[in-house]
Amino acid sequence: MEAFAVAVGVLLLAGAGGAAGDEAGEAAAVRALVARLLGPGPAANFSVSVERALAAEPGLDTYSLSGGGAARVQVRGSTGVAAAAGLHRYLRDFCGCHVAWSGSQLRLPRPLPAVPGELTEATPNRYRYYQNVCTQSYSFVWWDWARWEQEIDWMALNGINLALAWSGQEAIWQRVYLALGLTQAEIDEFFTGPAFLAWGRMGNLHTWDGPLPRAWHIKQLYLQHRILDRMRSFGMIPVLPAFSGHVPKAITRVFPRVNVTQMGSWGHFNCSYSCSFLLAPEDPIFPILGSLFLRELTKEFGTDHIYGADTFNEMQPPSSEPSYLAAATAAVYEAMIAVDTDAVWLLQGWLFQHQPQFWGPAQVGAVLGAVPRGRLLVLDLFAESQPVYTRTASFQGQPFIWCMLHNFGGNHGLFGALEAVNQGPEAARLFPNSTMVGTGMAPEGISQNEVVYSLMAELSWRKDPVPDLAAWVTSFAAQRYGVSHPDTGAAWRLLLRSVYNCSGEACRGHNHSPLVRRPSLQMNTTIWYNRSDVFEAWQLLLSAAATLAASPIFRYDLLDVTRQAVQELVSLYYEEARSAYLSKELSSLLRAGGILAYELLPALEEVLASDSRFLLGSWLEQARAVAVSEAEADFYEQNSRYQLTLWGPEGNILDYANKQLAGLVANYYTPRWRLFLEALAASVAQGIPFQQHQFDKNVFQLEQDFVLSKQRYPSQPRGDTVDLAKKIFLKYYPRWVAGSWG
Repeated sequence: MEAFAVAVGVLLLAGAGGAAGDEAGEAAAVRALVARLLGPGPAANFSVSVERALAAEPGLDTYSLSGGGAARVQVRGSTGVAAAAGLHRYLRDFCGCHVAWSGSQLRLPRPLPAVPGELTEATPNRYRYYQNVCTQSYSFVWWDWARWEQEIDWMALNGINLALAWSGQEAIWQRVYLALGLTQAEIDEFFTGPAFLAWGRMGNLHTWDGPLPRAWHIKQLYLQHRILDRMRSFGMIPVLPAFSGHVPKAITRVFPRVNVTQMGSWGHFNCSYSCSFLLAPEDPIFPILGSLFLRELTKEFGTDHIYGADTFNEMQPPSSEPSYLAAATAAVYEAMIAVDTDAVWLLQGWLFQHQPQFWGPAQVGAVLGAVPRGRLLVLDLFAESQPVYTRTASFQGQPFIWCMLHNFGGNHGLFGALEAVNQGPEAARLFPNSTMVGTGMAPEGISQNEVVYSLMAELSWRKDPVPDLAAWVTSFAAQRYGVSHPDTGAAWRLLLRSVYNCSGEACRGHNHSPLVRRPSLQMNTTIWYNRSDVFEAWQLLLSAAATLAASPIFRYDLLDVTRQAVQELVSLYYEEARSAYLSKELSSLLRAGGILAYELLPALEEVLASDSRFLLGSWLEQARAVAVSEAEADFYEQNSRYQLTLWGPEGNILDYANKQLAGLVANYYTPRWRLFLEALAASVAQGIPFQQHQFDKNVFQLEQDFVLSKQRYPSQPRGDTVDLAKKIFLKYYPRWVAGSWG
């Protein structure tokens, strides 16, 4: 069966890999990356070449490192991505450097360290995948080319060779729909606003917080061309979108006899915004529409022959009959190969995980068997917690990628299941008759918990787990800050055994802390770790601040751990306030509630405001910067505010995408908490029960006011992170130690 997995991998690579003639271009792309990363002077100390023959086995990227000391460092790779990954390995392991979303630590030793002999590394994974369809909305939606360039560099350095490239597809769909006879008004009514496009693309939503301005389409087409050019220059394989079967309602006006089924509602939205129309697989319009779109798309952007489409993402199909499911799946694939005979379908396996009661063996088998083996590549999207390959006999012989999902909604909050991540890829490779062909990182949102992604990226090049995670995380801290410090190493080991040590199927990187949720008396404060470890790690980082305060990444981490400590304190003060309410002790309720809402949350707001990476103003400015007019800027800002908070017109997926940002704490979370605590106090004082339903109606008005507000927020930090973190620590740490919250 291992030979079969290799054969499948080779089939998948057919038509998708770089040709020998691309070697010089890929090497040039990596040399340009080195210059962007290190500057022209230091970059001159590196020699980069790309040689396909370096790979002992076709498709398994390989790099080789040599030289250094008095000579130039020689970086050779079988692809541009492999060479970039080799460069990253040298910078990390030989120079003690670190590259991350929050910033990079790139202090190079002089002279550059020599590589003993020649170090050669081949990945066991044909594919190192990156992204989730939702990442496009939760993290990338407002990016300009400069930010995309940084991300693609990060992808190359981390060895990513397969990633979604889904920008600009609405402009292509608009062309297709107009050609079919839909009006511009009908198309405008169909598309969601920019912050919700991910769910429009998967058929979950339509219309909500739209329409898309004309300038949006033009800018996204421009961005997509640049994204694709840069990805391809490294030898990456961009995954383009394909037709999944969902259509605008207006199709029924143009083709009155078309056979469509209206799906059920999604995400607590009514049919004004969900209940999408799904074309019947046997309808003759299906292959026409699917091939029209793909032909127009590939004419515009070219192709690397791998396409993504999700027909039943978090939506129950109209029928559980295997024959229907097979036909619906085959229709999507056949529309692909009508345009591209080399097409491979990349399918998010989330549908099997999300509704396991529907997707029994016969239903799963119908989908997996409807596409020729090797032409369906399945993402086992949440494999670190709830793998699907183990209960589907390795996806019944279809190749799959073991993915770490990790984060939901782009939430802040320290979280990880590092041991499960460390062991998972090897377990999947060793699974009986395994068809695993790669590893992946599939977060819904990025720029959080960077230690988790550093480990996963390293594992994609390893054949076995990291033998000692405590030692690994100690080295991670030294690389991150550019110096080995006993207190930072000890702090990270405490975090490893606590917040980053979640285990079991209940582990989900979705922050349900009372801090970021609409208050009630039923809030869950249970956690999987000992809070003492977070407070002790906080103390250790503060003790290292005298040495490391000049490091921007250290200051980011100190703020992030301070934020986590305050999140813990909010839960503890909430428990005190709830207990006081239930005991009808007004003075205790006022004391605990007063500290939470009038001292602790303002302190959190103040420390978050000291770093531009935790500013609501920075977040909203990204959205406004995309616009070509003030009215458009206001529209994009409202899109962004909705996503962070209500997520729908009535709080449909309330606080799913919560963030802890200065401005959001002060003007959204804090007013909610004050209203809640005042309602509890009034209830006790007047001797009447607290009415959650009435509170929800009242607090919704506050939430909606925030979304519709035109208030502008600072996009420049103020205050000193270290001083403000110390101030909070000195006030609350002694209370934690004493177990006294007064």
